[in-house]
Amino acid sequence: MDNKEKKVKVLVVDDEQDIRKLLRIYLKKQNYQVLEAENGAAAVDMVRKHPDMDLIVMDIMMPEMSGLDACRAIRKFSSVPILFLTAKTQEPDKQEAYETGGDDFLSKPFSQSEFIRKINTLIRRYNVYKGKEDADEKILSVANIEMDIYKRTVKKNGENVRLTDKEYALLYFLMENRGKPWSLEELYENIWKEKYLPSSSNTVMVHVLRLRQKIEENPAQPDIIRTIYGKGYQID
Repeated sequence: MDNKEKKVKVLVVDDEQDIRKLLRIYLKKQNYQVLEAENGAAAVDMVRKHPDMDLIVMDIMMPEMSGLDACRAIRKFSSVPILFLTAKTQEPDKQEAYETGGDDFLSKPFSQSEFIRKINTLIRRYNVYKGKEDADEKILSVANIEMDIYKRTVKKNGENVRLTDKEYALLYFLMENRGKPWSLEELYENIWKEKYLPSSSNTVMVHVLRLRQKIEENPAQPDIIRTIYGKGYQID
């Protein structure tokens, strides 16, 4: 992507002005366009006004509307990746962040290099999925599901289905590598790009459940993402 034609647009959401200022400095060093919101309600309005948003960096604990509630609202009309910032570091807190539709999680305090690495990974993946980078059209299909990788769209029976960045990554990985069962550990390390821990299993299973609820005719008896007992998940 040529930043001279269109700068990457990032929304920073935090009720602390000093945090917004610091993140704005980090992001502008990357030549990104930065928008700001001081709470979740303002963030939702901002995303509605800027549907071409490339990334949201959002604190969880905020007055008026929390980051989690804002994420739930945004997910009703946008699949823009959301990176949560929070002082909460317990696994249940991370799990809740993912369950609301968040794509990644960064615990405070964090270094500039760690922050930049996280946002660049999310932006790069999102750009590929929604077709900002030049590429030939690529369609993957299974049953009544059609996935356009570069337009970042998934259709079920011809109707658009909104998926989060991680849900896209999970579906894409299983469709690209169909016919083989993938364990929780393999899925986590390939999609989350982090070392697998026993607690990571819940993260994968929750995302599989959410994905099934969106693409399966009967999520309780899935035909697309099959559970291969003792081995993992598979798309045929």
